[in-house]
Amino acid sequence: MIPSIEVVAPGLMSTVQDLGRFGHQAQGVPVSGALDPGNLRLANALVGNAQGIGALELRILGPTLKVAAQSVRVALTGSDGFIDLVEPRGKPVPANRAVMLEQGQVFRISSVADSAVCYLAVEGGFDLPLLYGSQSTYVSGGLGGFEGRALQAGDFVPLCKGSVEADADRICFTPLRYSVAGPIRVVLGPQSDYFSDEGLQTFLSEDFSFSNESNRMGVRLSGPEVAHSKGADINSDGIVTGSVQVPGNGLPIILLADHQTTGGYPKIGTIASADLARLGRMSSGAKVRFAALSVAEAEEARRALEQQILACIDAIVPLPNEEQMFNHLLHSANLICGVWVD
Repeated sequence: MIPSIEVVAPGLMSTVQDLGRFGHQAQGVPVSGALDPGNLRLANALVGNAQGIGALELRILGPTLKVAAQSVRVALTGSDGFIDLVEPRGKPVPANRAVMLEQGQVFRISSVADSAVCYLAVEGGFDLPLLYGSQSTYVSGGLGGFEGRALQAGDFVPLCKGSVEADADRICFTPLRYSVAGPIRVVLGPQSDYFSDEGLQTFLSEDFSFSNESNRMGVRLSGPEVAHSKGADINSDGIVTGSVQVPGNGLPIILLADHQTTGGYPKIGTIASADLARLGRMSSGAKVRFAALSVAEAEEARRALEQQILACIDAIVPLPNEEQMFNHLLHSANLICGVWVD
């Protein structure tokens, strides 16, 4: 038997993603990859993998899976959800902690209501081919991942390891958190001159909402119209993740990981890479506001995010026993609040 993870129920949209495939957009191949790369990296680190290898990206509703190998080690990140041990019944395993599971065990990822995406890494990774250097799934093109599509019930996703060592579980007490307050930061351009002063003011001062027409390719926003000054068409040019196009109806479209490689609408700005994961984690109906920053400020924000991610990974430690865990939680809780009164 090939060691695998069996899909009992697929969830809403479960795909294999890594950090993406770069250098092929000139041939029309999107980058794809994780919408929240930081939590992908953290999940892999928890199970001892190289940070950038393929893991399962789970959207909104997680799958039910069965271990079809001697043993596996998995970890969930990017959510406050749990790994529910369904069969045999067991205590739910919280996110940001690795756990070893044995052959035949059935587990389910509980609802990921606090984020649109989360990540499930498996020790050793998935035994899937690299396409242009990546395992990432591009569903619209049927490329990469497991048969180029989202997982379906009855799939057996092959594993690189058929068994794992016992007593090697690890935990991260400082999970990766993103600010939920404040505007999404954007560098204006390259075609910001295609918009009137009023249009730019609207873009940077008004609230917009995620519409129902949002997926891994991009997010269509609803809200006030952003007025053009030179029309809504340009000669098609290159697109990057985070490009903000504004078509003729004046409603911005933010391009995400599975974006097309070229586009013919003017781009009012590009989302700072430090805020892309925040966008990827938002669901339909979420409200956003934008704030302009310089390229230098965007670079500094990206460096700060990288330091935060590395600090979380550096904080991973072997899983304490129950007494050690209790003591850690006790020491981290503010049980005494002293107030001096004259």
